[in-house]
Amino acid sequence: MATYAYRCPDCGPFEVRLPIGTAEAVADCPACRSPARRVFTAPSLARLSPAMSAALTRAEKSQEAPEVVTRAPERRWRTPQHPALSRLPRP
Repeated sequence: MATYAYRCPDCGPFEVRLPIGTAEAVADCPACRSPARRVFTAPSLARLSPAMSAALTRAEKSQEAPEVVTRAPERRWRTPQHPALSRLPRP
């Protein structure tokens, strides 16, 4: 579904959600039922979080020039939060 913007000469702007490609050039205003012309606006693009943006950038770069790995990453141990947990065996 897409959101289409219309402007009624009497009531002002309003939006209509319709399937993509089915919007008419003129629609009836929901308040006064007078014909309203379609208004073209910029698409509403959501901003991505920095982590998601970085992940997408890495994925895009790896399509053309994948990163070469020469050795396995070092394993990092997490320190337990409670002292009693430090006595448990580690895998």
